[in-house]
Amino acid sequence: MKMITFQARRFRWQPHARTLPDAAPPTTGEASDAVVAFVQVEGIDVDSPRASSIFRQTLKHIKWVANKRGWRTVVLHSFTHLGGESAPPPAAQTFLEQLAERLRRTGYTVYVTPFGWVCEWELHVYGESMAKVWKEIR
Repeated sequence: MKMITFQARRFRWQPHARTLPDAAPPTTGEASDAVVAFVQVEGIDVDSPRASSIFRQTLKHIKWVANKRGWRTVVLHSFTHLGGESAPPPAAQTFLEQLAERLRRTGYTVYVTPFGWVCEWELHVYGESMAKVWKEIR
């Protein structure tokens, strides 16, 4: 699992082009004062004995970043450009959906950008160093 999280004053996304033929119809969205997590799900994250640990650590990291500002809003964005071997699209999508559900069950408002679409974004990140955090989970 590779991810970069941002403490964003504002994040807006608009679908631009479909990358998977069976991708669901897209939605445009926007969130304010939110943790925006660009996540690359890798094969090992979903198909190894460590898969459940990787999932828990990912969840814990996102909550940790959100709690630095006392926020309860998260945006999950699949981003396969962080390096390494990406998981198959269905497995990556399931991982993100399960992550979103777990966050929602603990009181977070969660948005997931359209999976299988390249999106245009507007990202306004706070200036502190903590507002931009890279994490690799193994």
